[in-house]
Amino acid sequence: MRRSSFRRRTALLALPTAALLALVPTTASAYPHPGRVTGSVVTHDPSMIRTSSGQYLLYATGGGISSKTSNDRTAFSAGADAFSSRPGWWRTYSSVPEAWAPDISYHGGRYLMYYSVSKFGSNTSAIGLATSSTGRPGSWSDQGTVYTSGSSSDYNAIDPHLFVDDDGTWWLSFGSWWTGIKMIRIDPSSGKQLSSHTTRYSLASRPTGTKAVEAPFVVKRNGSYYLFASYDTCCAGTGSTYKVKVGRATAVTGPYRDRNGVAMMSNGGTPVLESHGSVVGPGGQSIMSDVDGDLIVYHYYDADDNGTPKLGINLLNWSSGWPVAY
Repeated sequence: MRRSSFRRRTALLALPTAALLALVPTTASAYPHPGRVTGSVVTHDPSMIRTSSGQYLLYATGGGISSKTSNDRTAFSAGADAFSSRPGWWRTYSSVPEAWAPDISYHGGRYLMYYSVSKFGSNTSAIGLATSSTGRPGSWSDQGTVYTSGSSSDYNAIDPHLFVDDDGTWWLSFGSWWTGIKMIRIDPSSGKQLSSHTTRYSLASRPTGTKAVEAPFVVKRNGSYYLFASYDTCCAGTGSTYKVKVGRATAVTGPYRDRNGVAMMSNGGTPVLESHGSVVGPGGQSIMSDVDGDLIVYHYYDADDNGTPKLGINLLNWSSGWPVAY
């Protein structure tokens, strides 16, 4: 991150809540520029974790799940794919085959990576799981499918995210298009759906117009649950209209509502990041807790570089009760 970003963070933390509320963007021009990153910055749907040694591991959409590393969260180096050979079952869901939108986390002494395999624009999709003792490329052991959707499904099994609650309960959110974001219970021992709890919850939806609600990510802060999601058009370069919105709830399964009380099941959501200046279509986000606070890690299309998808990282401030990127 830029030094100016850290100085600004210190100043923000000293502000009273009323002043922080005034910082919530009301126009696209109010959004911050991504923090400075260098090196291998071309990416899509990034998920990042900081290891016990202090190194950052980032995985993203592409190939057998692309990887990057950084020692300082500024300079990133490209690495090998997570999978040295791609699991055979991927071809059932994608003729390419490649994987999308990985979600990396560390629980119970092992790294877990949920990911999705799908043909673009199809709801014949699958969420897979891989585990590793190191989190390094080439070390991942694929555990097969976790959840699937087919042509008759009214949801899409892509963009998974694992959330572990304070009581040790595991939840997996996922989804896109059709009827929006879903959530299921996960068995911590297997990393797959809990056989004794097969309810599929709905968290966010757009009942009319475009159905695009993607990339769910759930965090718990100050006793409340927050659901981040990406809305509108992805993957169209400078024509992308992606944006990140958030809702808040008192229960992990919702209902999630925005600052104005509108339910995310009714197309609600408070903006966190939108297009501004040369930053086009920010989204595909994940939230990471680091030593200096929470980060929103995302991709955007650089209008100053022919719409190339690049890595964006910003800090979040929660003092107003809502996440504010800076």
